[in-house]
Amino acid sequence: MKCENKGNICIIKDNQDDITAFLMKLTHEHKTFEKQNLIVDISKHSDISVKQINAFLPLSKAHKKGKKSFVIIADVDFNSVSDKLVIVPTLQEAHDMIEMDEIERDLGF
Repeated sequence: MKCENKGNICIIKDNQDDITAFLMKLTHEHKTFEKQNLIVDISKHSDISVKQINAFLPLSKAHKKGKKSFVIIADVDFNSVSDKLVIVPTLQEAHDMIEMDEIERDLGF
């Protein structure tokens, strides 16, 4: 797991080949990142399943309770995964989603 901080955003990249182990490690270390907006980059896993993506849902919900964004970068059919997850194909779009979330929170939505 590789972490890169940019302001109030933490970009976490999986540097292993086991998505389940990565999710477990990320969940275990969540307290470290809970005060930042998270971008979880799992785009290197081109063969990731919908079930594996949906496994991030509990972590996403827990993170959003703290009024912070949780965005996943993945190459997957966006219509087949839970609509409660924010999934984008590129890093730039992840930054854009966080920016929109911040604006909504500032406006009280």
